[in-house]
Amino acid sequence: MSAIGIRIESVSKRFAHRVKGEVYAVRSVSLTVQPAELLTLLGPSGCGKTTTLRMIAGFEQPDSGRVFIGEQDVTGLMANQRNIGFVFQNYALFPHLSVFENVAYGLRVQRQPEGDISRAVSDVLALVGLQGYERQFPNQLSGGEQQRVALARAIVIRPRVLLFDEPLSNLDAKLRVHMRGELRELQKRLDITAVYVTHDQEEAMAISDRIAVMHHGAIVQEGTAEDLYRRPASEFVAQFIGRTNLLAGRVVSAGPGGIEVDVVGQRIRVSDEGTRAGLGQTVHLVVRPEVIELRPEDSGAGVPGTIVSRTFLGEKAEYEVRVGTDLLQVASYNPVQRGLFPVGQRVTLHFPTEGIQLLSEGSA
Repeated sequence: MSAIGIRIESVSKRFAHRVKGEVYAVRSVSLTVQPAELLTLLGPSGCGKTTTLRMIAGFEQPDSGRVFIGEQDVTGLMANQRNIGFVFQNYALFPHLSVFENVAYGLRVQRQPEGDISRAVSDVLALVGLQGYERQFPNQLSGGEQQRVALARAIVIRPRVLLFDEPLSNLDAKLRVHMRGELRELQKRLDITAVYVTHDQEEAMAISDRIAVMHHGAIVQEGTAEDLYRRPASEFVAQFIGRTNLLAGRVVSAGPGGIEVDVVGQRIRVSDEGTRAGLGQTVHLVVRPEVIELRPEDSGAGVPGTIVSRTFLGEKAEYEVRVGTDLLQVASYNPVQRGLFPVGQRVTLHFPTEGIQLLSEGSA
């Protein structure tokens, strides 16, 4: 069975709130997921990502707009008529059923022959690495094993698409990293279209073909992890995708080759592609912590600063550096070889001419 896409057109959903009155959880969202693509809906709590996923699944009905799976308009169909696989945040396993019966549940609802059920469950348990677990019960399993059972139950029915609602949020950090790799590998092996919801930007960047960032019920930017990190369209995206410094500055020269911005006492030349910043205009620069270079105070031209805090993380050291009234985040990789700066030391900060993104004023 070849992969199919998902399309939602101008979908909105309102809820009645006891204090706020009628609230839009999702407002006029349109989105296309390509066949066999893994697209992540990313955003903070309350941004509308889970509501959007639940409308794709059929657990919520949109107030307006349409949902398509493949070329079929499924807007009016119940969830059990859409042939989707859904992996819940809390796994939603039946505690009184064995692993075999949990995975077989959807096939029994479909009234599949017993022999077909047995073969299908055995095959899918082997696929997720749970051979021999058929007679175990959920309370005998680790969190990672329970997550695999939930995944097996979702894919055993051979769904047209897979939907994930923060499936790794209940796992510890190390297991979460391991499981996201397994999920990604399995999704590619199955060649199935998937929509994944998370608030964890690192998880989204690691697992996704594309990411749709949501804020206040709307999609504010779509793109690959690299696109969003290197070319954020707004201050919100810049701050939500990775760690960043937003530095206010003033345009002091502008020409075909880019512009120069006076910021923290230094002129920095950047491209103004897509922003059309004018002379004298206030702008913000997106400066990622890893692009700033720290040097000793007497190392020549640069911006003077003082180390306020230092966190050693093995492969990198993270600093907070006071520059005038600004407190900048700086990441220095391979600190054991390059040396560590102590708290209180005066340093010089060097900014690159490339790798800095310009945001015009008002692009919040």
